[in-house]
Amino acid sequence: MKMKLIVASIALAGVVGGLLWWSADLQKNDPEILSSKGIHWHPELKIFVKGAPLEIPKDLGLGAVHNPMHTHEDLPIIHLEFEGLVKKQDITLGKFFTLWGKDMRSLGTTVRMMVNGVENTEYESYIFKEGDRVELYYD
Repeated sequence: MKMKLIVASIALAGVVGGLLWWSADLQKNDPEILSSKGIHWHPELKIFVKGAPLEIPKDLGLGAVHNPMHTHEDLPIIHLEFEGLVKKQDITLGKFFTLWGKDMRSLGTTVRMMVNGVENTEYESYIFKEGDRVELYYD
């Protein structure tokens, strides 16, 4: 009886270990996963409507529930402070506008986007990266 218990315990440990390895391996091979250990990034976002800067609210995403995507007083910096698993969809420009409660397309009739000085047309789908300088120009 004692031997069966030992064998069952070893088998259970093997199964649990195998599942953990398999889960970690899937995360490494999933192109939608950016990190399984979190990120702490600080891209910048500047918005201009008809040439005038549009102020992004400070402390956006902070309150009773602390959103891992948020702002502080150090605008135009957007704080991306995620723990654990981070997927690409978690840190898009569109996700920031949703957090803000704004439709990205509602600020003007046309929009032009620059990322680090280079024109970009990913708009809402753009995935922020550490140190990015994103600028939106609305007419």
